[in-house]
Amino acid sequence: MTGGQSATPAPRDQVDVVIVGAGPTGLALACALATRAVDFVILDRAPEGGATSRAAVVHARTLEALEEIDLSKDFVSHGLVVPRFTLRDRDNDLLTVHFETLPTDYPYTLMLPQNVTEELLANRLVNSGGVVYREHAVTDLDLDGERVTVTVARRDGSTSQLHARYLVGCDGMYSVVRERMSIGFTGDRYPESFALADVSMDWALSRDEVQLFFSPLGLVVVAPLPGDRYRIVATMDNAPEHPALADVQALLNDRGPIHHPATIHDVVWSSRFRVHHRIADAYRRGPVFLAGDAAHVHSPAGGQGMNIGIQDALLLGNMLAEVLSGAQSDNYLDRYQALRRPVALNVITMTHRLTRAATARSHLAQAVRNNVFSLAGHLRPVQRRIAMTLSELDNRSPRGARASASQGNAHARSLPPS
Repeated sequence: MTGGQSATPAPRDQVDVVIVGAGPTGLALACALATRAVDFVILDRAPEGGATSRAAVVHARTLEALEEIDLSKDFVSHGLVVPRFTLRDRDNDLLTVHFETLPTDYPYTLMLPQNVTEELLANRLVNSGGVVYREHAVTDLDLDGERVTVTVARRDGSTSQLHARYLVGCDGMYSVVRERMSIGFTGDRYPESFALADVSMDWALSRDEVQLFFSPLGLVVVAPLPGDRYRIVATMDNAPEHPALADVQALLNDRGPIHHPATIHDVVWSSRFRVHHRIADAYRRGPVFLAGDAAHVHSPAGGQGMNIGIQDALLLGNMLAEVLSGAQSDNYLDRYQALRRPVALNVITMTHRLTRAATARSHLAQAVRNNVFSLAGHLRPVQRRIAMTLSELDNRSPRGARASASQGNAHARSLPPS
């Protein structure tokens, strides 16, 4: 196993796998490789891991996948179990999605701040003998037959090169790996911005639910967090960079429940972000792979993004281990795109439709939306289908497992319109 801190000597220059990016996806991949005793290096340009909550939802399928690296119980012990998801228009209940009866050991949504997720993954990596090389920025890649040469810039200004059998870009939406490989990132950006805040507040509704409220002014999501806090997410035409208490209170006043209004006491953390819906035209180019946000980004509706990234990583880690051990040929790795890209396309389509429905501006469109969701709320098979989709349990047997190479490579025509 290879690892180290920025103060240690550079990693040795010959390894089996280089991982670029030490967010949840990169860390999950490193843990999967460590579990299988694969020789790897994980690099990240940042001086330290994330300290904010950001992605805060862990779904049932991800918890099942995390059993492979023996982390599911740790996640559950640090998180908050939330068994329901509800859609409302202010005080009117439209749809309740029950996770309690799903066929899994984890019949719920787990609320867990991303910084805790990263900490748990990083601790597991350290316990397996690996450590992230921080302040190591990848600046160039060069393919030489079946191997890849990685040029790395370090904090002290020096550069070095690593030679690897495989490289995986887990370096986010603005992926250097994807850019250097000239892989297209097909899609668009939503016109709205999103305000995000973690708050302490008086909230009369249940903490057993993630609640999405529709209103004529836009959507607001209220989700409970560990420590008696709440996550607030809302669309805005132009959100402030760091929404203040008054900004978040106004969002809840204008879009949340009327008969039981919330009172915010403190904003623990807040941010603004803009959202894209994009997918990489290819997940593999020779010995180079993409995973997580480097391969796909989409609306936060449903809290899917980090989850499918972690699932990408754990599957790819096992596949790389199979090939590097000699149990499978290199062609086996082509299955990674065939399995995972259709999953991302489905998530992009689903979250795009939900986001467009939630941000409908006309009164007619809002009325049609509410009627459709209210009808769905009375149909048990529809409720279960939604629960299976949101929990990602329908990814256990991905449609991509039977997909042809042409299905795995389909891109722009498969994306939803803006």
